[in-house]
Amino acid sequence: MTSSPWPLLPSLGVLAAMAVVIVIAGVRLTRVADSLAERTGLGDAIGGALLLGAVTSLPGNVTVLTGALEGDAGFALANPIGGIALQTVWLAIADLLYRRVNLEHAAASLQNVLQSVLLIAMLAVPVVAYATPDLQLGWIHPMTLLIPALYAYGLTLLRRMKQQPMWVPVHTDQTADDDEGAGDGNGNGNGDGEDEDGGERNGNGDERPTARLWGLLAALGLVTGVAGWLVGRAGLSVIARAGLDSGVVGFTLTTAVSSLPELVVLLTAVRMGQLTLGVGNIVGGNVYDILMISVADVGYLEGPIYRDAGPTSLVLVGGTLVMAAVLAAGLLMRDRKWVGFEGVSIPLIYVGTVVLALVG
Repeated sequence: MTSSPWPLLPSLGVLAAMAVVIVIAGVRLTRVADSLAERTGLGDAIGGALLLGAVTSLPGNVTVLTGALEGDAGFALANPIGGIALQTVWLAIADLLYRRVNLEHAAASLQNVLQSVLLIAMLAVPVVAYATPDLQLGWIHPMTLLIPALYAYGLTLLRRMKQQPMWVPVHTDQTADDDEGAGDGNGNGNGDGEDEDGGERNGNGDERPTARLWGLLAALGLVTGVAGWLVGRAGLSVIARAGLDSGVVGFTLTTAVSSLPELVVLLTAVRMGQLTLGVGNIVGGNVYDILMISVADVGYLEGPIYRDAGPTSLVLVGGTLVMAAVLAAGLLMRDRKWVGFEGVSIPLIYVGTVVLALVG
């Protein structure tokens, strides 16, 4: 660690305090992003991915960059992987709370399915990089450049899919239609319109000006970003003072704090009935988190980060890859039961991954 570590107890106190800050900001983020998704016409699935997914990932992103710049490869790489894993577990928790039907059934969305497949493809890139640790382009691994390229191509596919879907999920009486408002008969309405005075309003009744909503989104993003830096510094200090494995700490402790916005947003969205927005936030946030592996490799100036992260990180990537595949299967199967196979499997895979990392 380049900087001097903080004492252990103050570090734990910072982690607890930032958890509170992140939760408060996450509640407000949900409502602001929901309004902006309607105003911009993005829809809840893509709006959840682009607006919520990007902003709620900020604490984890800053934590990743902090770890990389401080020279801890295992910690920097474990945080984005752990974020994906834990945020997928959040879906299982929300599934338990949404008692009407399996959440993946209710939040039927072709965009979320495509993003899950994209996540699996992007998670495979670090595995290839681990197998070729001596390849370098400058100080980074060339496979790192493939990650943002896949992300950009995935966004292009999402846009094409929204404009010209080739198939749609079968709608049942338990399927949530977040984007349906005063529709056109085909479920294409979003409830936007003008009030009697010609003022702008949207389907959820938020009459704040659009410019103000963007400002709030930026301000909340700044707050969560600063919180992420503090989480990163406090997490590295805990590792230094307690002598814990940096990969496991990054995968569990700091990720648990920095990914709280995703949990808060998901639970708030489910409570609001915006199911596709909530699931899109998790799936889109997971895809966005993969980009942070590229940031970690660029920020780690001592060479390719995969070379120095150690075997623990490879175990974490493998376990997270399995979780992503199970989630994609759940979105495709759309089990009608309250808790489907993915709701049971994902938490068990997470626990098993942590245990393997500890004993490996």
